[in-house]
Amino acid sequence: MQSEEIIQIVPSTLETIDTAVFRFVDERLNVHTTTNRGLTKVPVLWLGTERAHQIKNNKDLRDKVGKLKLPLITVSRSSVSRDDDFRGSYQSYYPPTKGPEGGRTAITKIIKQEKTRNFANAAENKRNKGNETGPAVNNKIVYETILVPKPTYITCMFEINIRTEYQQQMNDILPVMIIDQKNVEIIGHDGYQYELFVQADYSINNNINTLGSDERMFTAKVSFKVLGYLIGDGENGSVPSIIRKQNAVSITVSRERIVTNLPSNNPPEDALNTSTRLPIKGVTGKRSTSPWNSIED
Repeated sequence: MQSEEIIQIVPSTLETIDTAVFRFVDERLNVHTTTNRGLTKVPVLWLGTERAHQIKNNKDLRDKVGKLKLPLITVSRSSVSRDDDFRGSYQSYYPPTKGPEGGRTAITKIIKQEKTRNFANAAENKRNKGNETGPAVNNKIVYETILVPKPTYITCMFEINIRTEYQQQMNDILPVMIIDQKNVEIIGHDGYQYELFVQADYSINNNINTLGSDERMFTAKVSFKVLGYLIGDGENGSVPSIIRKQNAVSITVSRERIVTNLPSNNPPEDALNTSTRLPIKGVTGKRSTSPWNSIED
């Protein structure tokens, strides 16, 4: 009998990608610089939150007048796009409404050793009573197939803004963003992984040439390109799930028997009475083939 197991999983949403980028900048890069308090970790702030929440959640980010304390790194998502040419390894269309397996594709197929062995032992025991482990050819192999939802690939652009008060602080922070010659990293969150590419342009600005009363500030903007994917519809759809199924190795149709009053070799007593012998319509001059009736010439 074919068996099937449905396992619900955590969806991959835009929030998952945002969290992966934020954790990459905050935890993996772990940027430090020298301030008046010594070597200090540069705080990382997500710009999507409300200002009131920022002030209440972390009061150390602002001074007494409400201005952000520098140095500071901010992260924000600037754009999301879906390119139909960027489909990864899934080039064909997977209808999402074709039964419980709609929109899914098989990623692995393994042999279930225990169940396959049971079929082999049963077949050998049927041939040789009392011997279940003899050598034999077993054609009843049970496979376990795992099907996962097909992802929808998207491209997200992020802006990383760096703000410092001193040139030396900018010199400490900016080289961390220049990871290597390829400028590529693997980021992840909730078990999902995405590809992050650091763009080549580093927009560096400052206001040291102005003679105004504005606060001196050095700024730089680094762009991240993230190749991500979406699995599930979030709050507006069903929870994505993984299907673990096993194939059927044989199909057996049971035979049903019904007990009825069938003619026997011993006819009833009334059949032996010649007065009850009735002619069969359309048959003349021949003896009846009925076990209970006969016709004489």
